[in-house]
Amino acid sequence: MSSLAAFHPAVQRWFAERLGEPTAPQREGWPLIREGRNVLIAAPTGSGKTLAAFLSAIDSLLQKGSDLTDETAVLYVSPLRALSNDVQKNLQGPLAEIRAADESLPEVRVVVRTGDTPSSQRTAMAKRPPHILVTTPESLYLLLTSDGGRRMLATVRTVIVDEIHALVRDKRGSHLALSLERLEALAGHPLQRVGLSATQKPLEDVARFLAGTGRTCDLVDAGTFRDLDLGIEVPPSPLATVCSHEQWAEIYERIAELVRGHRTTLVFVNTRKMAERIAAQLSKLLGDDAVASHHGSLSRVRRLDAEERLEAGRLRAIVATASLELGIDIGDVDLVIQVGATRSIATFLQRVGRSGHALRKTPKGRLFPLTLDELVEAAAWGRASSTGPPRRRPPSTSSRNRWWRPACPTSGRKSSSSSWRERPGRIAT
Repeated sequence: MSSLAAFHPAVQRWFAERLGEPTAPQREGWPLIREGRNVLIAAPTGSGKTLAAFLSAIDSLLQKGSDLTDETAVLYVSPLRALSNDVQKNLQGPLAEIRAADESLPEVRVVVRTGDTPSSQRTAMAKRPPHILVTTPESLYLLLTSDGGRRMLATVRTVIVDEIHALVRDKRGSHLALSLERLEALAGHPLQRVGLSATQKPLEDVARFLAGTGRTCDLVDAGTFRDLDLGIEVPPSPLATVCSHEQWAEIYERIAELVRGHRTTLVFVNTRKMAERIAAQLSKLLGDDAVASHHGSLSRVRRLDAEERLEAGRLRAIVATASLELGIDIGDVDLVIQVGATRSIATFLQRVGRSGHALRKTPKGRLFPLTLDELVEAAAWGRASSTGPPRRRPPSTSSRNRWWRPACPTSGRKSSSSSWRERPGRIAT
């Protein structure tokens, strides 16, 4: 029997016309979610795991028909405000299309509540609660402390925690775990918890974090292996303990060259100051209208403007911090560049996954170590490859291709003068 058989006919038709066949996380996740179980879904970026969580919740709301009341049933929690806005946009489109195919279906409303939400919208949602509320861990905490927020959240039945790996590792995760327990106590009944991520290990520990003490959680492991096109970029000048002005100039030139060779490029850095500095330098090389910065200190208007310009093809590159790391829909990205070490292999792979963010596409990433210590870290993620070293181009006598010299061999053999053959690697996250 088809995994979509239990869904409303309008939902089945929409899925078949727009997306075709369900993916592995959808086929395995839907039966468990529809049974009301706690579920943790681990699947590669672009495999449809977010829709696996949402479509079942949406269907349960649509099946109520005229009995659907103005109360919040589904709570979606994401680590980033930008991701929250993105999810709202990507939910409203399918909901409108499904309802257009069957006008007898009720209207399912999706509202975002973050620090960017204007006070007028906050007042409106308190008077008329949305069916699906999209928020962040911090905003969820604030809602649980207000009378209006508690009234709205008291009817929640399902909680979806996206990009759970970004929360489980630090105090934000501890904070969210406490908020989820407070929410369950407020609701007065067990909440269904659905967790999503592409880079979560070990799954059993993450599942315990999601479900909480004394509760069970089913695992849907659709695999975290994917073909990746990866490379380490080493400047012509020898790396040292500090990146010199000469090396920075070489890095800017090389990044600009890579940007020119691709339609859209996402450049990740580790600080907001570096994002502004690199964006300014690349603007000098590529043009003022070709590059923009993106980080949490910018206003919501400027962040959304940069995202929309990149998605529309009016920007060649965005220089961003972690503000664009987690699944935000900014259109097709051809290349991801990471400047400096990420201190985590999972973080680097998550960022590379922003390119080729769809089925049957290959993510492409280039890492620029800035010091000798960071070069050692680059060797670490190279060793994480299960099929050999990351992609390298053959060394060349020209200064243009000297960036690709095998400065840090990731296999157990010594480097030789023979050419490095390009091939994709499968990375275990």
